[in-house]
Amino acid sequence: MMRGGNGNMQNMMKQMQKMQKKMAEAQEELGQQKIEGTAGGGMVTVVVTGHKEVVDVQIKPEAVDPDDVEMLQDLVLAATNDALKKAEELTNNTMGQFTKGMNLPF
Repeated sequence: MMRGGNGNMQNMMKQMQKMQKKMAEAQEELGQQKIEGTAGGGMVTVVVTGHKEVVDVQIKPEAVDPDDVEMLQDLVLAATNDALKKAEELTNNTMGQFTKGMNLPF
């Protein structure tokens, strides 16, 4: 058996471990990011983390119309989806750097 081949394998394993550590750190940072989604020209704001967890909902008083609760529900829904879409993009950009240039079979 060739010794050279074994060293290569160890080197590759070290690289993978380094990458896993960096990925874990990036994942951790994502969880600390706050992403804002808005609707109705800022009448409703929803804040999510990079882990897509809703952490804050702000509703301006003028958005609250007892006769039109449906509109408020739609605004909250739209703001939440906006925030989640932005969080998804952030996740893809952050984590995408780790898969670039790798021929991973999917």
